[in-house]
Amino acid sequence: MAGGVGQAISAAWYRGSWWLWLLFPLSLLFAFISRKRRRRIQAQWPSSGPCNQPPLIVVGNINVGGSGKTPLLVALVKHLQAKGLRPGVISRGHGSRAPHYPYMVGPSDSAASVGDEPLLIVQQCSIPLLIDPDRPRALKALLENYQVDIVLSDDGLQHYRLYRDLEIAVIDGSRGLGNGLLLPAGPLREGPERLQEVDWVISNGKPIHQSFSGLGGLTLYQMDLAPTRLCSLYDGRELAINVENLQAIAGQGACLAMAGIGNPERFFQSLQRYGLKLGAHPFEDHQAYDETSLGFAFNKPLLMTAKDGVKCQAYRGDSRAQAWWQFEVEAELCPEFLQQFEQRLNELLAN
Repeated sequence: MAGGVGQAISAAWYRGSWWLWLLFPLSLLFAFISRKRRRRIQAQWPSSGPCNQPPLIVVGNINVGGSGKTPLLVALVKHLQAKGLRPGVISRGHGSRAPHYPYMVGPSDSAASVGDEPLLIVQQCSIPLLIDPDRPRALKALLENYQVDIVLSDDGLQHYRLYRDLEIAVIDGSRGLGNGLLLPAGPLREGPERLQEVDWVISNGKPIHQSFSGLGGLTLYQMDLAPTRLCSLYDGRELAINVENLQAIAGQGACLAMAGIGNPERFFQSLQRYGLKLGAHPFEDHQAYDETSLGFAFNKPLLMTAKDGVKCQAYRGDSRAQAWWQFEVEAELCPEFLQQFEQRLNELLAN
């Protein structure tokens, strides 16, 4: 359901609503339990990485909801492929209903069975990707069945059973860490101090109010999401993203737009920069779509994210979706970050 309870709570977290402090005792309990669990598991880690195992990089965040980790992971995979490496990916497969686990995601799978983000990654990168709520089991299956030089974990920063060589945390530059409180009083799964321990912190967009969001003193490497193309959900046609094409799609009236991502407003704002009058329809992150939830858009011009597009594949060729388009973007990474990333990776591969 669009505009649901989850979005209302998320808005309160990032707006800093006063009533959230009533939940602060629960946040303290959550922090105590999570720290204790983390120390117990990390105490079992080996002093160095497992022998004869490719380097493993976790790309995740410390907050609930989207921050841009999937575009970052896709950009890293393509960067590694361009260097001649063979990356593989493991993922929890949030919301998936695979026939078994671990499960190898194929480009023709449905988002309902494998999860929207794993399917999007496979379709954009053509790499081996295994989903399993038990990430170490997914890693074992990946290494046993595929020749890979490096493994990336889609999320899993808090999945401490998984030994990792490098950690990359992503934050939403426009929202930061919200009120800086842990669940349920705030959006954080771990305290802001956790960011001091990762190898890099990537800001999706220019960070706003850095010193007031628990990010002071950190080196942030900016990532920008650059528009790349419009892709017809109906027949796969591609168009350049420009004012003329977007205005032609919208026609004379307002164009509908929907986004089932962590921060839908970011998507709507990016469309408004092209002068579009929007009928915005935000959905919950990982929202599953059906005839009822999409009824507002049948036979009307509609713009959506690529993540929404993989969940609407059942409507390819459906005459009601002739005016539905995916607005696709790709992450542009900071050269300084890429230089450091390659240096650390070369050191790991040499060992």
